Amino acid sequence: MKIFGGYLFDLDGTVYLGDYPLPGAAETIRELMKQGCRCVFLSNKPIEPVTKYQEKLNAMGIPVKKENIINSSIVMAQYLKGIKEGLRIYLIGEKPLADELINAGCIITDNPLEAEYVVVSWDREFNYKKLNDAMQAICNGARLVATHPDRTCPVPGGVVPDAAGMIAAVEAVTGKKCEEIVGKPSPWTVTAALNRMGLPKEDVLMVGDRLETDIKMGKMVGIKTALTLTGVTRREDLEHSEIQPDYILETLADLLKGEIYEE
Repeated sequence: MKIFGGYLFDLDGTVYLGDYPLPGAAETIRELMKQGCRCVFLSNKPIEPVTKYQEKLNAMGIPVKKENIINSSIVMAQYLKGIKEGLRIYLIGEKPLADELINAGCIITDNPLEAEYVVVSWDREFNYKKLNDAMQAICNGARLVATHPDRTCPVPGGVVPDAAGMIAAVEAVTGKKCEEIVGKPSPWTVTAALNRMGLPKEDVLMVGDRLETDIKMGKMVGIKTALTLTGVTRREDLEHSEIQPDYILETLADLLKGEIYEE
Protein backbone atom coordinates (compact mmCIF):
# COMPACT_ATOMS: atom_id res chain seq x y z
CA MET A 1 0.00 0.00 0.00
CA LYS A 2 1.09 3.61 -0.44
CA ILE A 3 3.24 5.34 2.15
CA PHE A 4 1.41 8.27 3.74
CA GLY A 5 3.07 11.44 4.97
CA GLY A 6 1.59 10.98 8.41
CA TYR A 7 0.09 8.25 10.57
CA LEU A 8 -2.28 8.50 13.52
CA PHE A 9 -1.72 5.36 15.57
CA ASP A 10 -4.05 4.05 18.23
CA LEU A 11 -2.07 2.35 21.02
CA ASP A 12 -3.86 -0.42 22.96
CA GLY A 13 -4.57 -3.31 20.61
CA THR A 14 -2.76 -1.61 17.72
CA VAL A 15 0.83 -0.92 18.77
CA TYR A 16 0.92 -2.99 21.95
CA LEU A 17 -1.12 -5.21 24.23
CA GLY A 18 -0.43 -4.68 27.89
CA ASP A 19 3.33 -4.25 28.29
CA TYR A 20 4.27 -6.03 25.07
CA PRO A 21 4.56 -4.66 21.52
CA LEU A 22 2.37 -6.42 18.98
CA PRO A 23 4.10 -8.35 16.16
CA GLY A 24 5.88 -6.07 13.71
CA ALA A 25 4.69 -2.86 15.38
CA ALA A 26 7.96 -1.36 16.58
CA GLU A 27 9.88 -2.31 13.43
CA THR A 28 7.17 -0.91 11.16
CA ILE A 29 6.87 2.41 12.98
CA ARG A 30 10.63 2.86 13.06
CA GLU A 31 10.82 2.24 9.32
CA LEU A 32 8.05 4.75 8.63
CA MET A 33 9.85 7.33 10.76
CA LYS A 34 13.08 6.55 8.90
CA GLN A 35 11.28 7.33 5.66
CA GLY A 36 10.28 10.73 7.05
CA CYS A 37 6.69 9.95 7.98
CA ARG A 38 5.18 11.89 10.87
CA CYS A 39 3.63 9.72 13.58
CA VAL A 40 1.21 10.83 16.29
CA PHE A 41 -0.04 8.35 18.86
CA LEU A 42 -3.59 8.47 20.22
CA SER A 43 -5.17 6.78 23.19
CA ASN A 44 -8.51 7.15 24.90
CA LYS A 45 -6.95 5.65 28.02
CA PRO A 46 -6.77 8.28 30.80
CA ILE A 47 -5.34 6.18 33.62
CA GLU A 48 -1.68 6.98 32.88
CA PRO A 49 0.11 10.29 32.21
CA VAL A 50 1.51 10.95 28.75
CA THR A 51 5.06 10.56 30.08
CA LYS A 52 4.28 6.90 30.89
CA TYR A 53 3.17 6.31 27.30
CA GLN A 54 6.39 7.91 26.11
CA GLU A 55 8.52 5.73 28.40
CA LYS A 56 6.60 2.63 27.35
CA LEU A 57 6.99 3.29 23.62
CA ASN A 58 10.66 4.19 23.99
CA ALA A 59 11.28 0.96 25.92
CA MET A 60 9.69 -0.94 23.02
CA GLY A 61 12.14 0.65 20.62
CA ILE A 62 9.76 3.30 19.28
CA PRO A 63 11.37 6.76 19.63
CA VAL A 64 8.63 9.28 20.30
CA LYS A 65 8.44 12.75 21.82
CA LYS A 66 5.92 13.57 24.52
CA GLU A 67 4.37 16.18 22.22
CA ASN A 68 3.39 13.47 19.73
CA ILE A 69 1.21 11.55 22.20
CA ILE A 70 -2.40 12.61 22.80
CA ASN A 71 -4.79 10.91 25.19
CA SER A 72 -8.32 11.74 26.30
CA SER A 73 -7.02 13.44 29.47
CA ILE A 74 -5.18 16.04 27.37
CA VAL A 75 -8.18 16.62 25.12
CA MET A 76 -10.52 16.97 28.11
CA ALA A 77 -8.17 19.45 29.78
CA GLN A 78 -8.05 21.56 26.59
CA TYR A 79 -11.83 21.37 26.26
CA LEU A 80 -12.53 22.54 29.82
CA LYS A 81 -9.84 25.22 29.70
CA GLY A 82 -11.62 26.65 26.69
CA ILE A 83 -14.81 27.07 28.70
CA LYS A 84 -13.27 29.17 31.49
CA GLU A 85 -10.37 29.31 33.91
CA GLY A 86 -10.96 27.87 37.36
CA LEU A 87 -13.88 25.63 36.40
CA ARG A 88 -15.06 23.56 39.39
CA ILE A 89 -15.12 19.86 38.55
CA TYR A 90 -16.54 16.81 40.28
CA LEU A 91 -14.44 13.98 38.84
CA ILE A 92 -15.12 10.30 38.39
CA GLY A 93 -11.65 9.34 37.24
CA GLU A 94 -8.13 8.56 38.40
CA LYS A 95 -5.15 10.68 39.48
CA PRO A 96 -3.46 11.14 36.06
CA LEU A 97 -6.64 12.72 34.71
CA ALA A 98 -7.06 14.85 37.84
CA ASP A 99 -3.47 16.09 37.47
CA GLU A 100 -4.04 17.02 33.83
CA LEU A 101 -7.20 18.98 34.70
CA ILE A 102 -5.50 20.79 37.57
CA ASN A 103 -2.59 21.72 35.29
CA ALA A 104 -5.16 23.23 32.91
CA GLY A 105 -6.49 25.45 35.68
CA CYS A 106 -9.52 23.40 36.77
CA ILE A 107 -10.46 23.03 40.43
CA ILE A 108 -11.31 19.48 41.54
CA THR A 109 -13.93 19.53 44.30
CA ASP A 110 -15.20 16.76 46.56
CA ASN A 111 -18.36 18.74 47.23
CA PRO A 112 -20.89 17.85 44.52
CA LEU A 113 -22.94 20.98 45.28
CA GLU A 114 -19.96 23.18 44.29
CA ALA A 115 -19.39 21.46 40.94
CA GLU A 116 -20.08 23.26 37.67
CA TYR A 117 -19.19 20.18 35.60
CA VAL A 118 -19.16 16.46 36.28
CA VAL A 119 -16.37 14.72 34.32
CA VAL A 120 -16.79 10.96 33.96
CA SER A 121 -13.94 8.71 32.92
CA TRP A 122 -12.52 5.24 33.49
CA ASP A 123 -12.29 4.82 37.25
CA ARG A 124 -11.17 1.49 38.68
CA GLU A 125 -12.39 2.60 42.12
CA PHE A 126 -15.86 3.62 40.95
CA ASN A 127 -18.40 3.11 43.74
CA TYR A 128 -21.84 4.04 45.03
CA LYS A 129 -20.65 7.23 46.73
CA LYS A 130 -19.15 8.55 43.51
CA LEU A 131 -22.34 7.70 41.64
CA ASN A 132 -24.46 9.46 44.25
CA ASP A 133 -22.18 12.52 44.32
CA ALA A 134 -22.30 12.80 40.54
CA MET A 135 -26.10 12.54 40.62
CA GLN A 136 -26.36 15.24 43.32
CA ALA A 137 -24.05 17.54 41.35
CA ILE A 138 -26.06 17.14 38.14
CA CYS A 139 -29.39 17.56 39.96
CA ASN A 140 -27.91 20.79 41.33
CA GLY A 141 -27.21 22.07 37.82
CA ALA A 142 -23.76 20.74 36.97
CA ARG A 143 -23.19 19.76 33.34
CA LEU A 144 -22.13 16.26 32.34
CA VAL A 145 -19.16 15.46 30.07
CA ALA A 146 -16.91 12.42 29.63
CA THR A 147 -13.44 11.58 28.39
CA HIS A 148 -14.12 8.62 26.09
CA PRO A 149 -16.83 6.12 25.14
CA ASP A 150 -14.90 2.82 25.14
CA ARG A 151 -16.87 -0.13 26.53
CA THR A 152 -13.80 -2.28 27.13
CA CYS A 153 -10.02 -2.06 27.08
CA PRO A 154 -7.98 -4.89 25.53
CA VAL A 155 -5.50 -6.59 27.87
CA PRO A 156 -3.48 -9.79 27.52
CA GLY A 157 -5.98 -12.62 27.67
CA GLY A 158 -9.11 -10.59 26.97
CA VAL A 159 -10.73 -7.28 27.87
CA VAL A 160 -11.69 -5.31 31.01
CA PRO A 161 -14.53 -2.80 31.55
CA ASP A 162 -13.81 0.77 30.49
CA ALA A 163 -15.42 4.21 30.86
CA ALA A 164 -18.70 3.39 29.12
CA GLY A 165 -19.86 1.54 32.24
CA MET A 166 -19.35 4.60 34.45
CA ILE A 167 -20.96 6.90 31.89
CA ALA A 168 -24.00 4.64 31.58
CA ALA A 169 -24.44 4.50 35.35
CA VAL A 170 -24.42 8.30 35.72
CA GLU A 171 -26.73 8.78 32.72
CA ALA A 172 -29.11 6.14 34.06
CA VAL A 173 -29.58 7.66 37.52
CA THR A 174 -29.78 11.27 36.31
CA GLY A 175 -31.69 10.86 33.06
CA LYS A 176 -29.10 13.17 31.47
CA LYS A 177 -26.93 12.41 28.45
CA CYS A 178 -23.30 13.53 28.21
CA GLU A 179 -23.11 16.86 26.45
CA GLU A 180 -19.67 15.98 25.08
CA ILE A 181 -17.46 12.89 24.98
CA VAL A 182 -14.14 14.32 23.85
CA GLY A 183 -12.08 11.18 23.20
CA LYS A 184 -12.09 9.17 19.99
CA PRO A 185 -14.14 9.36 17.78
CA SER A 186 -14.95 12.98 18.64
CA PRO A 187 -13.91 15.97 16.51
CA TRP A 188 -12.03 17.28 19.56
CA THR A 189 -9.48 14.46 19.41
CA VAL A 190 -9.00 14.30 15.66
CA THR A 191 -8.63 18.10 15.43
CA ALA A 192 -5.94 18.05 18.13
CA ALA A 193 -4.18 15.20 16.34
CA LEU A 194 -4.28 16.79 12.88
CA ASN A 195 -3.07 20.11 14.30
CA ARG A 196 -0.15 18.28 15.90
CA MET A 197 0.52 16.44 12.63
CA GLY A 198 0.61 19.57 10.49
CA LEU A 199 -0.28 17.76 7.25
CA PRO A 200 -3.27 17.90 4.89
CA LYS A 201 -5.75 15.18 5.82
CA GLU A 202 -5.38 13.62 2.36
CA ASP A 203 -1.84 12.60 3.34
CA VAL A 204 -2.79 11.05 6.73
CA LEU A 205 -3.79 7.49 7.62
CA MET A 206 -5.67 6.60 10.83
CA VAL A 207 -4.65 3.15 12.12
CA GLY A 208 -6.54 1.43 14.92
CA ASP A 209 -8.30 -1.71 16.13
CA ARG A 210 -11.78 -0.33 16.89
CA LEU A 211 -14.44 0.29 14.28
CA GLU A 212 -16.60 2.47 16.53
CA THR A 213 -13.80 4.83 17.58
CA ASP A 214 -10.63 4.72 15.45
CA ILE A 215 -12.19 3.96 12.08
CA LYS A 216 -15.32 6.02 12.68
CA MET A 217 -13.22 9.05 13.61
CA GLY A 218 -11.20 8.85 10.41
CA LYS A 219 -14.35 8.49 8.33
CA MET A 220 -15.94 11.50 10.04
CA VAL A 221 -13.19 13.86 8.88
CA GLY A 222 -12.42 12.25 5.52
CA ILE A 223 -9.04 10.67 6.18
CA LYS A 224 -8.11 7.16 5.08
CA THR A 225 -8.40 4.42 7.68
CA ALA A 226 -6.72 1.08 8.35
CA LEU A 227 -8.17 -1.49 10.74
CA THR A 228 -5.69 -3.81 12.41
CA LEU A 229 -6.98 -7.18 13.59
CA THR A 230 -4.64 -7.35 16.59
CA GLY A 231 -7.11 -5.82 19.06
CA VAL A 232 -10.83 -6.04 19.79
CA THR A 233 -12.18 -6.28 16.21
CA ARG A 234 -12.35 -9.54 14.27
CA ARG A 235 -12.76 -9.87 10.52
CA GLU A 236 -16.27 -11.31 10.95
CA ASP A 237 -17.32 -8.15 12.82
CA LEU A 238 -17.04 -6.25 9.54
CA GLU A 239 -19.93 -8.23 8.08
CA HIS A 240 -22.35 -6.60 10.51
CA SER A 241 -20.90 -3.09 10.71
CA GLU A 242 -21.88 0.03 8.81
CA ILE A 243 -18.39 1.37 9.54
CA GLN A 244 -15.91 -0.01 7.02
CA PRO A 245 -12.16 0.73 6.88
CA ASP A 246 -10.26 1.54 3.71
CA TYR A 247 -7.66 -1.09 4.55
CA ILE A 248 -7.56 -4.23 6.70
CA LEU A 249 -4.26 -5.24 8.33
CA GLU A 250 -3.40 -8.50 10.02
CA THR A 251 -0.63 -6.61 11.86
CA LEU A 252 1.03 -3.22 11.51
CA ALA A 253 3.72 -4.87 9.38
CA ASP A 254 1.16 -4.91 6.56
CA LEU A 255 1.57 -1.13 6.27
CA LEU A 256 4.84 -1.77 4.45
CA LYS A 257 3.50 -4.49 2.15
CA GLY A 258 2.68 -3.64 -1.42
CA GLU A 259 -0.12 -6.14 -1.79
CA ILE A 260 -2.56 -4.53 0.67
CA TYR A 261 -5.26 -2.83 -1.37
CA GLU A 262 -8.25 -0.72 -0.52
CA GLU A 263 -11.30 -2.73 0.44
